[in-house]
Amino acid sequence: MSAFEFFFSFYGLLLGLSVAELVGGFSRVLHERQRVRFGWRTPLLALFVAMDVATFWSQAWTIFRGAPFNLALLFIGLVVAATFYVAASVTFPRVTAEGVDERIDLNDHFWAHRRLIFSCILAANVIIGVIFVALMSVDAGFASLSSARLWIGFAVFGLGSAAAAFAPRGIAGCALIALVLYSLFNVVRSALVLIEAGGWSLPPMGS
Repeated sequence: MSAFEFFFSFYGLLLGLSVAELVGGFSRVLHERQRVRFGWRTPLLALFVAMDVATFWSQAWTIFRGAPFNLALLFIGLVVAATFYVAASVTFPRVTAEGVDERIDLNDHFWAHRRLIFSCILAANVIIGVIFVALMSVDAGFASLSSARLWIGFAVFGLGSAAAAFAPRGIAGCALIALVLYSLFNVVRSALVLIEAGGWSLPPMGS
């Protein structure tokens, strides 16, 4: 087992728990949909958090695949993944059988928890951003990844997350939409690269 495989078995497991929290939370509110007012903010927030978790999963390949085994890296991975888990676990409300007559408004839940959720997401991205910048300063391979699109993306994500967390409600809603659209743009861009490359080939049968 390589150092990256060992690191990722730990890091990926923790990120996977965040995805499980998002899917489980959505399933719970669907199960109680008769007493849930959905709105659009919390489902859109869940989509954004899920795409950001997937982005971090992808970034682990770029940033950590050449890293040596090191306890500090495991601790950084723990902090980042745990921060995402907190955000994911708060995205949807806890639905319990005891409050069967209680109405649940997901828009109210969004406004009550947006600062915590976006602060967690922003903190995780700042940690990875600092690591990435540090690597760029000492490694030519990482430095070659610097581009205007990269820094614009950092700015859009950072300012958008801060606005969604702390700005007045009208601006915060627009910031959330902008963040989701930016994330979808990156997904579509990656899909186009995959299509242009011809997709992938199946290995020979029996291999």
